[in-house]
Amino acid sequence: MRFRTNKEEAYTFPDALSKVEGPARPREPLAYYRPMDAIVVDGLEKAYKGGVRALDGMTFSVPEGQVFGLLGPNGAGKSTTVRILTTLTRPDGGSATVAGHDVSREPAAVRHSIGYVPQASGVDREATGRENLLLQGRLQRMRGAVLERRATALLETFGLAEKGDALVKTYSGGMKRRLDVATGLMHSPHVLFLDEPTTGLDPEARAAMWDELSRLATRERLTILLTTHYLEEADRLAERVAIVSRGKVVVAGSPEELKRALRGDALAVDLESDTAERAAEVVRALDGVHETVVDGRRLHVRVEHGAQAVPVILGALDGAGVGVSAVTVSRPSLDDVYLHHTGRGFRSDDEAGS
Repeated sequence: MRFRTNKEEAYTFPDALSKVEGPARPREPLAYYRPMDAIVVDGLEKAYKGGVRALDGMTFSVPEGQVFGLLGPNGAGKSTTVRILTTLTRPDGGSATVAGHDVSREPAAVRHSIGYVPQASGVDREATGRENLLLQGRLQRMRGAVLERRATALLETFGLAEKGDALVKTYSGGMKRRLDVATGLMHSPHVLFLDEPTTGLDPEARAAMWDELSRLATRERLTILLTTHYLEEADRLAERVAIVSRGKVVVAGSPEELKRALRGDALAVDLESDTAERAAEVVRALDGVHETVVDGRRLHVRVEHGAQAVPVILGALDGAGVGVSAVTVSRPSLDDVYLHHTGRGFRSDDEAGS
C-alpha cells in the first residue's frame, strides 16, 4: 500500500493494527453474526437563527462495516448531520442512533463508540504526534501498555513513525491530516466519522488513505461515514452514497447502481452566449433525447447514443442560430445523477452554498 502527500516521500502501510489491542470490544462468534445498521437516521430536522433550515427530514441508514458517503454541495446539510450524529448539536426533530445508542438520550455512550475527524484539524500543534495520540487514548480511558502500543501502531500505519516525536507544527498539511485520522482511530471505535477528510492531500495520497481505511472497515467491522462535495471521491471510495440536497436525501444506493439507472450517454453542450433556454427548447424537441437541463451557459443532455446524437444536436442548434463552443460525451456520472434528481447542476449548487 503506497501513501504519498505533496512534496513528501512515499510510505508503505504495514499491517500493524491487526497486532495491537484497543479497548475491549465484544465480538460475537462468526456463526451467530448478523449484519446490523450501525447508523440509523430518521427524519432529522434542524433550523438555525434567521430561519435557515439546515435539515429537512434527513433519513438514511448505514449497515455495520460499510464505507458510506454523504455526498452533496456546500450548504446541503452534511456537516450538520455529522454534528448531530457525533452529539455536538441536538436536532430539532427526528431521531438517530449510532452503534445502537440514541444520540439524544445516550450521548456519552455514542461518544465512546465513535471516532470523529472534523473538517478543521483538531490536533495540538505544540505537542508531538505521539503525545496527541496518547492524550486522545487517555480521554477514552486507555492506559498502560495497551495505550502505548496502540499509539505506536497508528504512527507506523499512517507513515508517521519517523516524525512521531516531532512537534505537529513541523508537519506538512498531509501529515497533519493523517494524524487527524489516526487520532480518530485511537480507541478502536465502532464508527468513524470523517467530515470532508481529504483536505491537504493530493489525489494519489487521497486514494491510498481510503484504500487503507476500506481495508480497516472490512477487517475490523469498522463503519465509516464520510461527507464530501467531491463527486469523484464518493464515486471512487464509497460502497454506498446518499446524495443530499437542501437538507434531505434525494436518492441513495451504490454509485454504480445510481449511474446505471440513467439510460444512455451524457452530453455537456457549452454555448457561446446566453441562449440556454432557447437551446434547451430546440434540443428537447429532438428524437432520442431523454432529458435536458439548463446550467448557466451549459446544457446537460441525456441521449441513447452520444456519438450519433452529437451531429444531430449541433445541426439543430446551428439551424436555430445558437452558437456552440464545445461538446463532451461521457457515460453518466454522479454529477448526472444529482442533476437528474434535483434539476440543478452540482457545480452551481456547490458554488451557491460556499
